[in-house]
Amino acid sequence: MLETNEYVRVTQKLYGKSLILESPTEFHPVLHFYFTDALAHIDYTLSILAYNYMSPRNIMSMEYMRWRVDEEKVGERTHFPGFINWLKMEHRETFDELPLLWSGIYDEEDPAQYRSFRIVLSPDDRKPIPSGYLSAFIDEFFDPAFIKQLYASSSLARLFDEYVKSRSA
Repeated sequence: MLETNEYVRVTQKLYGKSLILESPTEFHPVLHFYFTDALAHIDYTLSILAYNYMSPRNIMSMEYMRWRVDEEKVGERTHFPGFINWLKMEHRETFDELPLLWSGIYDEEDPAQYRSFRIVLSPDDRKPIPSGYLSAFIDEFFDPAFIKQLYASSSLARLFDEYVKSRSA
């Protein structure tokens, strides 16, 4: 059996989290999609670093990730990257409260990106993302204050709807 590495431990941390006390059906649909999407990218990045590339876990994750590429082009989801940049310009305090993964990936001025579905902080860096970053991303996405912002009635959801409405007019 392979030795448990630092990425396996962070994967266990991710899978120890739960939304059991929340009502995801009441989350704003676009924020919920990008929340789940971020968790999938965290999981995929961790799994590639923790397990054999062709393990069943990674094969299943790759299939999901291919599917989600088309799903982000559906409906109001297309507005999410622009929304993040709009928050940066128009509502800086709200932008600064976002999880670092969202603000990094979708900020047009930040080099972070999803590359082959993995989280890459800098395209020029060939080293794997440190496990501490992935652990911090998990903490941010499961912070109770952030989870409250996923609900359709939250200020973040209202700002998103305002942004979409301003783009549709």
